[in-house]
Amino acid sequence: MKTYNKPNIEQWEKLVQRPVINKEQLTQTVSSIINDVKQNGDQSLIKYASKFDGVKLNSLTVSVEEMNNAIEQVPQKLKDAIQVAYNNISIFHKAQEVQEDVIETTSGVKCWRKSVAIEKVGLYIPGGSAPLFSTILMLGIPALIAGCKKLVLCTPPNNNQEINPAILYTANLVGINEIYKVGGAQAIAAMAYGTITIPQVYKIFGPGNQFVTKAKELVQQTGVAIDMPAGPSEVLVIADNTCNPAFVASDLLSQAEHGSDSQVILLSDNQRVIEKCLTEVYQQVELLPRKKIAIKALGTSKAIVLNNLDECIAFSNQYAPEHLIIASERANNYIHNIINAGSVFLGNYSCESAGDYASGTNHTLPTNGHAKNYSGVSLDSFVKKITFQELSKEGINNIGKAIEIMAEAEDLIAHKNAVTLRLKEINND
Repeated sequence: MKTYNKPNIEQWEKLVQRPVINKEQLTQTVSSIINDVKQNGDQSLIKYASKFDGVKLNSLTVSVEEMNNAIEQVPQKLKDAIQVAYNNISIFHKAQEVQEDVIETTSGVKCWRKSVAIEKVGLYIPGGSAPLFSTILMLGIPALIAGCKKLVLCTPPNNNQEINPAILYTANLVGINEIYKVGGAQAIAAMAYGTITIPQVYKIFGPGNQFVTKAKELVQQTGVAIDMPAGPSEVLVIADNTCNPAFVASDLLSQAEHGSDSQVILLSDNQRVIEKCLTEVYQQVELLPRKKIAIKALGTSKAIVLNNLDECIAFSNQYAPEHLIIASERANNYIHNIINAGSVFLGNYSCESAGDYASGTNHTLPTNGHAKNYSGVSLDSFVKKITFQELSKEGINNIGKAIEIMAEAEDLIAHKNAVTLRLKEINND
């Protein structure tokens, strides 16, 4: 990690930049895959499974037998842990249900909103070196609470045409039974446009590599909704002299091990704190199975000393991290100043892993600075809001004149007439 000592505010803009990839080449590659899937459907999915995943598929669909076998393979200890997460995530997202009131804006004019579930949603679950079965909980639970009628799950298989047993067990626990052995950009295209085997959905959720992310971005341009724009995973840690350096290092590394394109940022008002935390980072990284990945991520990461914690918060707001950890015994003092972050972890015991798995909050969060204008996935992500209004004779009479005047000012006379005819009838009565 490169260290910076009290950079002036003019330098912040450069420091908050994420690592850049070759977007033009990426767009061309993913566009080609999407078009192939649109034209050739299942045939292209089988072709790309062989090309990218090294597997020759006999079927794209996960069978009932495969599901049952997977359930038997998952250790009871892991099943119990998943159940803890399931319970907490359910409690947190169930609490997001809101009963909207009917509002009488003017006497005789009633307005209200109704939440209606998106009928068909697609869930993409990475399944390579880190099969993210926890993401099934984060996406499947709110989808079911919202009342989505069809949940389609795509995840890549291994060389033996198998899906990780924990993924299948978790999907079964949540109640998802449409599971397909498809990964990468081709999975996003299949859910966006449909094939003979895989049904088309209205909104696509889930994390993925740069190809998956670009595919989601491109299908969104053709009218298929996505959860949010995303990039590589990231964490920003603000640590003061009350932090535990070993804890801080473990949090930085838990993000760095996600992928070589992940980024971690460490901020402090104390040079000595930075030094202690980095010493711990380099000691702990040596013990990680994903050491090479973490070290590569650390190569594009930064440790920055600023003048005080208020400056650290200001820098964080400019960076807009996916995860923000305030490693301080005084963390709650800074809550009111946080305006841009996907999810915030307060104090020395609130590790980011808690949010990733079992605290109850959702771990599908905006990255790459999108926390400035996007929220993480919630119950609201799986519904649309329909507004209703009901006007009585009294209601149209009360606001009709204002509507007529405004419509005429915009030269929309049919709009005006729709009111005028009603007012005449009421007056004639």
